[in-house]
Amino acid sequence: MIPFVRVDNRLIHGQVVEAWLPELKVGRVVVADDEAAKSPLIRAAMGLAMPSSIEVRIQPVADVPYAALAADKVKTLILFRDVTGPLAAHDKGLALALVNLGNVHFATGRRQVSPSVFLAKEELEKLRALSRLGVEVEARAVPAERPVSLTEMVERFDRGG
Repeated sequence: MIPFVRVDNRLIHGQVVEAWLPELKVGRVVVADDEAAKSPLIRAAMGLAMPSSIEVRIQPVADVPYAALAADKVKTLILFRDVTGPLAAHDKGLALALVNLGNVHFATGRRQVSPSVFLAKEELEKLRALSRLGVEVEARAVPAERPVSLTEMVERFDRGG
């Protein structure tokens, strides 16, 4: 069961471990990221950051068995490094209800759309495509923050951040 997917440039870090895992009460975290999957150092560091009671999988985006994860009974959080991940997962059969943008760092061409999220126009278009498919899109770093809706993100982007 997949209640939630998160886009976060840092993937597994303190906000995920200390705030989202207790909130979501998941039994498994899947990091869908090509760079992390090919790096033994990154895989080891992420594995050490997680509580031993939670299963951790780190796989390339294209290799994650999205439909199987959604069909089994283990509550799973999927983490992606960027906004292309959730769209790719949807195209591979993952029925998404909610995509949370946690930390998407500043880069050339990106504008601030929430306190911790910066997006480029192309990324907003990908998120709009998800929204048209019935997926709710929000931005917030931790559960206690007020979520910023996709509509608000677009308005902030159009105002220049």
